[in-house]
Amino acid sequence: MRRLAKAKPQREPTIALINIVFLMLVFFMVAGTLAQPVDGALKLVETRDLDGAAPPDALVVYPDGRIAHRGIDQTDAAEFVAGLSEEEKALVRLLPDRALPAETLVSLTAELRRAGAQRVVLVTQRALQ
Repeated sequence: MRRLAKAKPQREPTIALINIVFLMLVFFMVAGTLAQPVDGALKLVETRDLDGAAPPDALVVYPDGRIAHRGIDQTDAAEFVAGLSEEEKALVRLLPDRALPAETLVSLTAELRRAGAQRVVLVTQRALQ
């Protein structure tokens, strides 16, 4: 009688899986270090039930009305918008301090629009409830 040969079990391709996990780890490490941290003295406005993304290049507005971009103080909104490319003018993100008066925020938004910003978006902190 002839015996049937048993097929060898195939090995799992664990090396490929390890490579993918390692590449994902490297990607998230790099992506996490590219975004500039927000100034710790800034207290953000809170909103609830909104989906949002962290602003890499937002225009920070302090309680006294002072504005800064990437840590550099800006003289006024018109000069800031003038320095942007057409692609960057399509969407300008504002990161206002919670103590900023609403009148100041509304006038700054209007000034940005007059200067050429096509769309102005307010970035707020999501509430923890």
